[in-house]
Amino acid sequence: MVVEEREVGGIENGNTKVTGQSDAELDLRGVICPYNFVKTKLMLEAMEQGEVLSVLLDDGDPIRNVPSSMSNEGHTIVSQDRGEESYRVLIRRREDE
Repeated sequence: MVVEEREVGGIENGNTKVTGQSDAELDLRGVICPYNFVKTKLMLEAMEQGEVLSVLLDDGDPIRNVPSSMSNEGHTIVSQDRGEESYRVLIRRREDE
Protein backbone atom coordinates (compact mmCIF):
# COMPACT_ATOMS: atom_id res chain seq x y z
CA MET A 1 0.00 0.00 0.00
CA VAL A 2 1.46 3.35 -0.99
CA VAL A 3 0.43 6.81 0.11
CA GLU A 4 0.45 9.36 -2.69
CA GLU A 5 -1.27 12.29 -0.96
CA ARG A 6 -1.34 13.74 2.50
CA GLU A 7 -3.81 15.55 4.69
CA VAL A 8 -3.14 18.00 7.48
CA GLY A 9 -4.97 18.87 10.65
CA GLY A 10 -5.23 15.42 12.20
CA ILE A 11 -7.63 14.09 9.56
CA GLU A 12 -7.46 10.59 8.17
CA ASN A 13 -8.29 10.26 4.48
CA GLY A 14 -7.86 7.04 2.55
CA ASN A 15 -4.35 5.70 3.11
CA THR A 16 -3.00 9.04 4.28
CA LYS A 17 -2.73 9.57 7.98
CA VAL A 18 -1.42 12.41 10.08
CA THR A 19 -0.26 11.54 13.57
CA GLY A 20 1.02 13.50 16.54
CA GLN A 21 4.58 12.45 15.76
CA SER A 22 4.59 12.97 12.02
CA ASP A 23 3.08 15.20 9.36
CA ALA A 24 2.38 12.29 6.97
CA GLU A 25 2.69 8.53 6.79
CA LEU A 26 3.88 6.36 3.92
CA ASP A 27 3.15 2.62 4.08
CA LEU A 28 5.76 0.82 1.99
CA ARG A 29 5.35 -2.66 3.42
CA GLY A 30 5.65 -5.12 0.56
CA VAL A 31 7.41 -2.61 -1.71
CA ILE A 32 10.82 -3.75 -2.92
CA CYS A 33 14.06 -1.81 -3.33
CA PRO A 34 14.69 0.59 -4.98
CA TYR A 35 11.00 1.55 -5.28
CA ASN A 36 10.65 2.19 -1.55
CA PHE A 37 13.60 4.60 -1.71
CA VAL A 38 12.15 6.42 -4.72
CA LYS A 39 8.67 6.73 -3.19
CA THR A 40 10.11 8.00 0.10
CA LYS A 41 12.28 10.55 -1.70
CA LEU A 42 9.35 11.82 -3.81
CA MET A 43 7.11 12.13 -0.75
CA LEU A 44 9.75 14.10 1.15
CA GLU A 45 10.25 16.41 -1.83
CA ALA A 46 6.51 17.17 -1.78
CA MET A 47 6.61 18.07 1.92
CA GLU A 48 7.59 21.35 3.56
CA GLN A 49 11.06 21.80 5.03
CA GLY A 50 11.26 20.45 8.57
CA GLU A 51 8.12 18.31 8.31
CA VAL A 52 8.33 14.70 9.51
CA LEU A 53 7.40 11.69 7.41
CA SER A 54 6.60 8.34 9.01
CA VAL A 55 7.56 5.43 6.76
CA LEU A 56 6.58 1.80 7.34
CA LEU A 57 9.21 -0.59 5.98
CA ASP A 58 9.79 -4.32 5.88
CA ASP A 59 12.75 -6.07 7.45
CA GLY A 60 15.79 -6.82 5.26
CA ASP A 61 16.93 -4.56 2.45
CA PRO A 62 14.23 -1.90 2.96
CA ILE A 63 15.17 -1.14 6.58
CA ARG A 64 18.88 -1.39 5.82
CA ASN A 65 18.81 0.84 2.73
CA VAL A 66 16.07 3.46 3.02
CA PRO A 67 17.17 5.16 6.28
CA SER A 68 20.82 5.33 5.22
CA SER A 69 19.87 6.61 1.75
CA MET A 70 17.62 9.31 3.22
CA SER A 71 20.41 10.34 5.56
CA ASN A 72 22.78 10.54 2.58
CA GLU A 73 20.20 12.81 0.87
CA GLY A 74 20.51 15.23 3.81
CA HIS A 75 17.34 14.28 5.70
CA THR A 76 17.38 13.49 9.42
CA ILE A 77 16.38 10.10 10.80
CA VAL A 78 14.43 11.07 13.92
CA SER A 79 13.71 7.52 15.07
CA GLN A 80 13.58 3.94 13.89
CA ASP A 81 11.31 1.56 15.80
CA ARG A 82 10.61 -2.11 15.22
CA GLY A 83 6.96 -3.16 15.29
CA GLU A 84 5.54 -6.65 15.24
CA GLU A 85 5.86 -7.12 11.48
CA SER A 86 7.60 -3.98 10.20
CA TYR A 87 9.64 -0.93 11.11
CA ARG A 88 8.47 2.67 11.52
CA VAL A 89 11.07 5.25 10.55
CA LEU A 90 10.50 8.96 11.23
CA ILE A 91 12.35 11.18 8.76
CA ARG A 92 12.58 14.98 9.04
CA ARG A 93 12.75 16.70 5.67
CA ARG A 94 15.98 18.59 5.19
CA GLU A 95 16.21 22.34 5.08
CA ASP A 96 16.99 23.33 1.50
CA GLU A 97 19.83 25.76 1.05
